[in-house]
This record gives sequence, C-alpha cells and structure tokens, in this order.
Amino acid sequence: MDLANFLRAVFALALTLGLIGLAAAAMRRFGPEVMARFSSTRAERRLAVVESLVLDPSRRLVLVSCDGEERLLLLGEGQVISREPPTPQPNSATAKAAPRPAAKPRTKAKAP
Repeated sequence: MDLANFLRAVFALALTLGLIGLAAAAMRRFGPEVMARFSSTRAERRLAVVESLVLDPSRRLVLVSCDGEERLLLLGEGQVISREPPTPQPNSATAKAAPRPAAKPRTKAKAP
C-alpha cells in the first residue's frame, strides 16, 4: 500500500465521520420538526408534554396533559413521582355563612 492510497483511505474515513457528525447535529436541532412534517397526519393525540423544567442535572419537572387532565411529574434518580393538581375545596368559613339579605334602596329625604 503506497502513501497515496493510505492518505485517500484516511481522507475518506474523515469525510464519512464528518458527514455522520453533521447529520447527528442536524437531527438533534431540526429532527422533531422535520420528522413530524414527513409523518402522516393522525387523529388528535391524547398525551402531550405541556412544559418541562430542569431542576438540576439529575432531576426535572414535567407537566403532562392526558385526556384534558394535567399531571406534574418529578423525574430523576431512577424514579417517577406523580402529583395530581389539587382539587379546589370550598372554604369552610364561607360555605357555612348564611347569605346576606339584599340591601334596600336608599331614598332621599324630602326637604320641608
């Protein structure tokens, strides 16, 4: 194997690895949008990630919507902790209070 063939093989390897790296970077940046454009249209999805927040390198909060209900998930350290949003409960002080009677309209006193 002479020097020209060896340099050609090294250049071809470098070019191939560079193209693979460019393709990986492009898929990372533009992948989800491009793949969604090429996929066939489906019925409305039931599950959607509403928002995601990174807390630290090992944990993240994810707000997920499923069938119109939202759930808060804490992901990380090999476990998933799910929390449903609290249901509003009536305030005990306002629930027991009797409704006030309607106020009577004020009339102006006539001057003598």
